[in-house]
Amino acid sequence: MLSATVKLPDTYSAILSQSKAIQFSMPSDLETGSLIRSLTASKPGGIFLDIGTGTGLSLSWMADGADAEATIISVDNNEHYQQIARSVFDGDSRVSVINVDGATWLNSYHGPQFDLIFADAWPGKFECLDKALSLVKKGGFYLVDDLLPRANWPDGHQPNVDRLMETLQSRTDFVMTTLNWSTGLCLMTKTD
Repeated sequence: MLSATVKLPDTYSAILSQSKAIQFSMPSDLETGSLIRSLTASKPGGIFLDIGTGTGLSLSWMADGADAEATIISVDNNEHYQQIARSVFDGDSRVSVINVDGATWLNSYHGPQFDLIFADAWPGKFECLDKALSLVKKGGFYLVDDLLPRANWPDGHQPNVDRLMETLQSRTDFVMTTLNWSTGLCLMTKTD
């Protein structure tokens, strides 16, 4: 199995251990994390956004791929989970972990565009999608996961995924790649 050959970020094991201790049930997939790291590494000095910090597992991949000049913002509305990410990344000047509703943050953000947005939460994926896509730089990436049916999906969730995919496919300012891999991914690259 290829995932056995994936080199984990230095911070990953500590976050995973603490996540298990609090019974966090929404960990990022190793394949998705590895892709996040590769995309982040392709943008030296980049500005990156992680929507849905959780405990910081996806953030660990982003930070591992980012160089010393990068800026990483991670937002989530669950302070309890975020405390783990905060404790691990406290000394990392590249990383800001912000406790706020993702939709509120997206709608109030007026800073520079991002080289990569990883939308792992409802905001930026099923809510405020246009705003999130407008924040991607030309040549930048927008990545969403959890597009294949999962046991933890709420009842009636498939139509949300179907609408998202229709909307993404209709965009003429991005090129789109879907991956029937990991948890089901869609990678968008901004062309306009």
